Amino acid sequence: MKTPFVIALALGASLSLTTFTAPVFAQGQQQQQAQDQSDQEKEASPSDKAAFLNARIAALKAVLALTPDQEKLWGPFETAIRDAARQSQERAQTMHTAPEPNTVFELLDSVADHEIARAQALKKFVAAAQPLVASLTPEQKRRVPTFLGIGESDHGPSSGDLWIFEEEEE
Repeated sequence: MKTPFVIALALGASLSLTTFTAPVFAQGQQQQQAQDQSDQEKEASPSDKAAFLNARIAALKAVLALTPDQEKLWGPFETAIRDAARQSQERAQTMHTAPEPNTVFELLDSVADHEIARAQALKKFVAAAQPLVASLTPEQKRRVPTFLGIGESDHGPSSGDLWIFEEEEE
């Protein structure tokens, strides 16, 4: 007699548990899906990133208030910025799609390759900037570091602070 009662009680408890936990489980799944969608929406699209780069380049040009002679030197400088930003995005994509290193030495080798490529991109950017920078007034030159993202630091400037390399920092 006790057995059918225990079975009925267990069945009732499991049905009750299912009734209460199914909505909670479904709600948890919905919240996770909403969070995933929210994370994707927070991530800038390629067109967003292009718009941000265009805005920063336009703002830099406006901040510098170029003279007509300096204006002639702007094209190669802008191209260098765009090339550095594009290469940064490509390196970031490569890092994100690369297989996980198996050893610490594989990791260090990957880091070294990445830093070499970034240093080469920075060298190209600096070389392309030299003609324009040489033509800037002291007042214009003071505006450049802050605008590019290079602030005061105890350890000196870092290419990690430059917005042209921000893709690699994400």
